[in-house]
Order: sequence, then structure tokens, then C-alpha cells
Amino acid sequence: MADLRFAFYGDDFTGATDTLATLASAGLKTVLFMGPPTPAQLASAGALDCLGIAGASRSMRGAEQAAELEPVGRFFAGVDAPVIHYKTCSTFDSSPDIGSIGNALRVLRRQLDVSSFLPIVGGQPNLGRYCVFGNLFAAFQAGGTVYRLDRHPTMSRHPVTPMHEADLRLHLIGQGLPGLGLVPYPGYDLTPPAFDRVLEDEIKDHPDGVLFDVAHAGHLDAIGRTIWQHAHRERILAAGPSSVAQALIAHWRGAEHSIIAPAARPAVLAAATDPVFVFSGSRSPLTAGQIQAADSYERVPLAPATLMASGGSEYGKALAHVLAGLAGGANVLAYLTDEASEMVDSAAGLAQACAAFIAHVLEIGRPRRMGVAGGDTSSYAVKALDCWGLSYLGQLDPGAALCRMHSDDPAVDGVEIMLKGGQMGSMPIFEKLLRPDVS
Repeated sequence: MADLRFAFYGDDFTGATDTLATLASAGLKTVLFMGPPTPAQLASAGALDCLGIAGASRSMRGAEQAAELEPVGRFFAGVDAPVIHYKTCSTFDSSPDIGSIGNALRVLRRQLDVSSFLPIVGGQPNLGRYCVFGNLFAAFQAGGTVYRLDRHPTMSRHPVTPMHEADLRLHLIGQGLPGLGLVPYPGYDLTPPAFDRVLEDEIKDHPDGVLFDVAHAGHLDAIGRTIWQHAHRERILAAGPSSVAQALIAHWRGAEHSIIAPAARPAVLAAATDPVFVFSGSRSPLTAGQIQAADSYERVPLAPATLMASGGSEYGKALAHVLAGLAGGANVLAYLTDEASEMVDSAAGLAQACAAFIAHVLEIGRPRRMGVAGGDTSSYAVKALDCWGLSYLGQLDPGAALCRMHSDDPAVDGVEIMLKGGQMGSMPIFEKLLRPDVS
């Protein structure tokens, strides 16, 4: 572990796999663990450049979130990575009560001996996320219309954490981060010495953190240089989406003595040879369109009440329906019906029920390739599958990677899985899971 240069915790599984894909596709050997890894799991993973821990803190309230993150912080305190990244959703959806980014950072800061400089990276252009003068904008879908976040047709109406404020500094005040500084995007036109002077003033005046605009990918190198320079003096805790890793990679590639090799040719993924199972717990309009576009699947609607009553006859019928489809050679896509949007107060319980259903399908049906849509659903699903780690196989779409599961259970080990958030992927994403060359 002496050569470890980057460690991260993903506040949901789909986001964590995006960071895994970012690092692995840059040639950095990375494994995403499902919790603080055991010595045996670390030994099985071998020598690593980076490691991640996938979690579900985005869906948790304060005490539960602290209980989740305290052992993570203790583990990170014992590794030598100079940069620790709390990976947030690229849309920063969170609230003071659920998925609080401020609470998460306070918990980790108590566990870690880190610099007073806390960089927060505010955009991820490859996913259509842009931060300008502290305000976050997001595309509705890949290549689609870009909206200010508080006017975004999905994020402004998120069923659990609706985003009513686009200025991330104001959004995070309610989560206990009242004094955030800002590096606005015109600052990237300064010479490095002038930029550094501006940043040092922001750090001195804003101990809760400094938000970095990202209007396009060209801004990432300066952010990566800043984080890496500070990390040589003191360990850094950073926050934001996968653009934190992208920024460091941009700097490492551009450094005078390049730290990592140039980008390799993307991996060529093979078409599925056996029936594929997909479960969607996402209620986003984008995912709904993707489900309708999945013409190669038998689509199975599932009522939330059916999944919540796992011992009931309707649950048994639904499970049998899915298993019969797979056994008959069909690709099967099971998805939550619309009434799930009304279950805000029991969102975590519903996600856990979805995860249990997915685990039953895997245990009995034994699919070797599968997909899960929805951040919370994915988080709970992988925990329910007795999987201790994921490694990257290749990219299906930005924000949607195909991964290999690592498990001590032969039924799970080696299964290929795509985990995607509700806002991620092109319209034919589920068709790409069958045949990655689909355009």
C-alpha cells in the first residue's frame, strides 16, 4: 500500500463506479471495495495505485451516516494515500437531513489528519455538469439541454432531495459549511503564481472549504495541480464528483515527469452470450425513456407494495415471472411502477426491498451479466449480493461502466454488472448492455 496515491469513498454505488472507471481507464490499477477492506481482500486485489470504498451515505440521515463513515475514516487514516476523496453525486443532491455533504465531511475530518484546505470541485463536463460562479448547471441527458440546477426538470423535483438552490455555496450552508470560498473560472486564465496567490487568500479566509468552478475540461489541470501540490505538504481531503480524480489525472499526465502513461485505447467489451437481467429502481424521466427504448428485453413492471411484502404471493409470482423469462432465454428488465415516487418517507426501505429481489434473482437465476439503474437501489443491491469488490471492465456510456464483481461466493464472483444513476446513460443504454457496439 506504500505506492497508493488516491483513495475515495463514493456516497452511492453508481457514482463510485464512475470514479473507478475514471481511474482505471487512465491506467491506474484500482479496485472498488464494498466496505473497508479486510487484509485478505487487499491481498487478493494485489498492488494498487488507487482504491475506493462504495457506500450509501447519500441516502442516510445524520446518525446513520456517521456510523457508516466513521469506520471508513479510520481505514483511510491507516493508508498512505496523499489525497482522500469524498465522492458526491455530480449534481450534489443532498439536504441537511438526508445525505448531508457537510455532515459527511465533518465526520471524516474528525478521523483524518488532513490539511485545513478542503477543495470542493463543482462540475464534471463529461457528464454535462458545469459550475460557473458557484452555480451548478446540468444537462437533462447526454448532449441535451443544459439547465440551472434549481430549474432542472428532474433534479428540482428529486423525490428525496429536490434541489431548489443552484449556488453550491448557499446549498451547502444548510449542511454546516457556512464559509465556503470560491475560485471562479476566470481565475484559470491567471499565471500559476497569480492563481496560487488568489487561492491562498481563499484558503486563509474560508476554512470550511473552497469551491472550484469547472466550466470545461480545460479547467481541470489547474485544479489537479493545486490539489497535488498541497497534498505534498499535508494530506488533502477533497469533495466533489469524479472530476476530482479527473483533475489529478490531467495534472499527472501533463506534469514535467509524467506520473502516468497516456490514455490507453478503450477496452472492447464483448456482447452478452447469456440472458441479461436488469432492475431499475430509478424514477427519473430519462430512465423511463431508456426502459421504453429497451426493445430486446421482456419488461416486467413491479409495484412497490409487491416488493415490500417479500413473503407474499404477489412477490412470489413476480420473482417466478422474472426467473421463467431468464430460464427461457429472454433478457428481462424489471422496473418499479410510478407509485414508487410517492414513497419518499420509506425510500430506503424500498431500495432495500429492491436489493433483496435482485439478490433472489441472482441466487436462483444465475445471470452472468446484469444491470441496476438508480443510485440508492444500486447501493443496497451490491451490498445484498455478497460482493466485496468491483474492478473495471469497460465503459458503456459516460457515467455507466461495466464492472466485474469479486466475491467469495462462486455464484457472484465474476458476474458482470452495470450500475447507473437515474440521470446517466444514453437512450439505448440497456441495449448497449447486451451489445456494447450499439450506437
